[in-house]
Amino acid sequence: MKVDIQEAKTQLSRLIEIALAGEDVVISKAGDPLVRLVRIHHGKPVLGAAAGAFQSTEDWDKPLTDAEIAELLRR
Repeated sequence: MKVDIQEAKTQLSRLIEIALAGEDVVISKAGDPLVRLVRIHHGKPVLGAAAGAFQSTEDWDKPLTDAEIAELLRR
């Protein structure tokens, strides 16, 4: 849904309800989109959700050599 800033000022409560229902609301000024009003999802993080997603070696924390640092900086 796209609304002008003047309409958004007078219809903010209605626009919030629309955003809560899952629809994006774009607020524009003189036809130029300025901001998007969207619902914020408050999901709780799940402890251990990334378990097994990463692998590391025994020496993962060893200091880098000067050559390794130079290679990283070249990228």
